[in-house]
Amino acid sequence: MSSVAPMEVRAEESSASSPPVNRMTIALLSLVGVFISTYLLLHKLGVVGTLVCGTGSCDTVQASPWAVFLGVPVPAWGVAGYGLLLGVSLAGLRPGLWGNRRLGLVLVVLGAGAFGFSAYLTGIEAFVIRAWCRWCVASAVIATLIFISTLFELIRPGRR
Repeated sequence: MSSVAPMEVRAEESSASSPPVNRMTIALLSLVGVFISTYLLLHKLGVVGTLVCGTGSCDTVQASPWAVFLGVPVPAWGVAGYGLLLGVSLAGLRPGLWGNRRLGLVLVVLGAGAFGFSAYLTGIEAFVIRAWCRWCVASAVIATLIFISTLFELIRPGRR
């Protein structure tokens, strides 16, 4: 006879029978982040002419010395970071990995990194460049939503 109460079994079966919604959310947001970062990178590389920015100052931000970090264009960091988040979140959607705590912690660390880097860049826009790029703001919002979504990994029951 099992020592697990019936309600615990149902909750365990329920969480094991459907993929984690937060990981699906992270994957979707990361995909949008990849698209935005790729668009900005293509502009930085001269493939795309004028940025469609509406009332923002995208060209001012993209032409600033702050548009390069450690010798690499900032949008390339975005493509790499969002791509990594996308890959890890998609891997975490494999049925055998739904409850994997280590993978969840990797998502939390990556999400925190994306949030921190976006906060740094937003601060540069606000206090140094004094111009706003709508695409950069959209990317910062996405990074924030990803980070919030990763926090659910800290409370999800799972296995090591």
